[in-house]
Amino acid sequence: MKTKERYVFLECTVCKERNYTTHKRLKAAYKLEKKKHCRRCRTHTSHREKKL
Repeated sequence: MKTKERYVFLECTVCKERNYTTHKRLKAAYKLEKKKHCRRCRTHTSHREKKL
């Protein structure tokens, strides 16, 4: 059985630029947050999920 997923943006918490897209389960009750490299800030910052 295939799980239903949706695509989301990962937005930098410092400069608010949407740098990455990823997918997550449709019924997930949590918000994604990952440390990734931001091209505008030129450093590793926390990125949070935002809807497409």
